[in-house]
Amino acid sequence: MVFLGEDRLSDGFRLIGFETHPNPDPELVDRTIRELLRGREKAFVVVDDAVMQQDIPSLKRVRREGGRIVVIAVPPLGEQPQLGSDVARRLAALFGNAVVNAKAEP
Repeated sequence: MVFLGEDRLSDGFRLIGFETHPNPDPELVDRTIRELLRGREKAFVVVDDAVMQQDIPSLKRVRREGGRIVVIAVPPLGEQPQLGSDVARRLAALFGNAVVNAKAEP
């Protein structure tokens, strides 16, 4: 279990047992994921939205291929999530961005 993202989130992930990399640069993210791939590791990788939006080759590869490494993104603290998955983009194309980005009722 690995977390790569903003430092405000990393403490919580560290407390529940994740290996954390607060405020990683793109090279660290790429290197970390390449090491998982090279070691043929099974991993659950959580990144923040900012990392997910960066042009990181190994991150794109594991998202495209799937398999042993599962990657999900979490939004910044206190902000509404911006869904960036392929499924979210398809739903937005079909139903409009308002449906995909609508706030859930409490």
